[in-house]
Amino acid sequence: MKKTHILAIVIIAIAIGVIMSTAGDASTYVCFKDASNMAAEGDNDKVHVVGKLKKDAAGNIEGMIYDPVIDANRFEFVLVDNNNQVQTVIYNQPKPQDFDKSEQVVIVGSMRGEVFMADQIIMKCPSKYEDKELKETASN
Repeated sequence: MKKTHILAIVIIAIAIGVIMSTAGDASTYVCFKDASNMAAEGDNDKVHVVGKLKKDAAGNIEGMIYDPVIDANRFEFVLVDNNNQVQTVIYNQPKPQDFDKSEQVVIVGSMRGEVFMADQIIMKCPSKYEDKELKETASN
């Protein structure tokens, strides 16, 4: 075999190894009910849950607890998933900046007992361009 053939086989083997290792880390999108069922069955794999912050009639966020003086690495909030199931979420990191302004939240983690322990929070904040587009359309 030529050296180029051997090099090509080695590169392909490395690429397959990288693909297999990243596929093992992938988690799935579920609702809180499915995450709870998975935890009850002993499956502690990390999952993604999409939801919105629970707000009262005045638009204030309900159930958000964060006091950096007491514990800067504990943030607790209530999330409503796409099936309207309400769940308490604990995030053992500081509260993300502009969390209050987020339209939609994706949390990555797993159920532990009655709470969802989040390892990561991904926020979808309102676009700064939406208001501008609406004003331009209204003025035309």
